[in-house]
Amino acid sequence: MTIFYARPYDMTVPGFYFETLEEFSERARALRNESGQPVEEFEIQFIDGEEIDAALADAWELTQGNVGRFLEVVDEWSDDQKRRFVIVVGECGYAFDRMRHDPDDFDLDIYPAESLREFAEHCIEDGWFGPVAEVLAPYIDYDGIARELGMDYCETEIAGERLVYRCA
Repeated sequence: MTIFYARPYDMTVPGFYFETLEEFSERARALRNESGQPVEEFEIQFIDGEEIDAALADAWELTQGNVGRFLEVVDEWSDDQKRRFVIVVGECGYAFDRMRHDPDDFDLDIYPAESLREFAEHCIEDGWFGPVAEVLAPYIDYDGIARELGMDYCETEIAGERLVYRCA
């Protein structure tokens, strides 16, 4: 369950909590200010829900104009797609048409790793730089490799998970 708060820009009117677009629309239509005029503009705040959905809401930059689509993708997208969106929009700075694009449309490499050093160790183990003789393994400068990888890769944390990524 994801809970939002609609805070009117008109400070004379109290806001309200909602979970669905229909609930938001009904309550927003019913609000009137002290002059009897309808309240038309709201700030939408993510209040409670899954950590990944909170990160998605931050990257999404919720407004009353896009909260409907947000509510759709929270249910439609996998956690991986949500992470991709957060990185693509929030970290890489890509423009993203929230109504049409799919997070899988962007070229992005993501790896679970606590740090670039751990990622460098993973790269060596997986043979990214070719085979390494056992006798040479103790002499590998993982910190140096991590610095080099840092030219293309970045670290982030999303919903408590540490990741290394590269925007292509």
